[in-house]
Amino acid sequence: MKEKLLEEEIGDLLRKHKLKIGVAESATGGLISHRITNIPSSSEYFEGSIISYSDKVKTNLLAVKESTLRNYGAASSETCKEMAQGVRREMDVDIGLASTGIAGPSGGTSEKPVGLVYIGLATKNVLISKKFVFHGNRDENKKTFSDAALSTLKKYLLKL
Repeated sequence: MKEKLLEEEIGDLLRKHKLKIGVAESATGGLISHRITNIPSSSEYFEGSIISYSDKVKTNLLAVKESTLRNYGAASSETCKEMAQGVRREMDVDIGLASTGIAGPSGGTSEKPVGLVYIGLATKNVLISKKFVFHGNRDENKKTFSDAALSTLKKYLLKL
């Protein structure tokens, strides 16, 4: 029997718990949403996404505070949490999932290297941000960033 894809498992769990999700993506550029919507009937649980690549979109569409971006930067736990909360509110969903980081090959610093990503998850009662650092090229980083986001979501759903 063929092993289920991570996004299929997530779809089953979201359906089982009758939950809706929205996604805010920066470093992944829509890849998380692409993977979720590759699953037939994903419209039962997926409301949509906001690809907030620029700070302007983060502030205007997701209500990320300008002070958060100024003080912590776009690739930060604080920004990621506000993105997850913002997409949850704007999409009126049960779960907001967010990604922000540095896919590369440039843009990294010693404090924030290429391959750094934060994954955020917001619900009515939960707000988390997880930090990961991967070491691939741009395409590999985007794929592993999306894996990290979907894995974080799956772990949350398995605890329900």
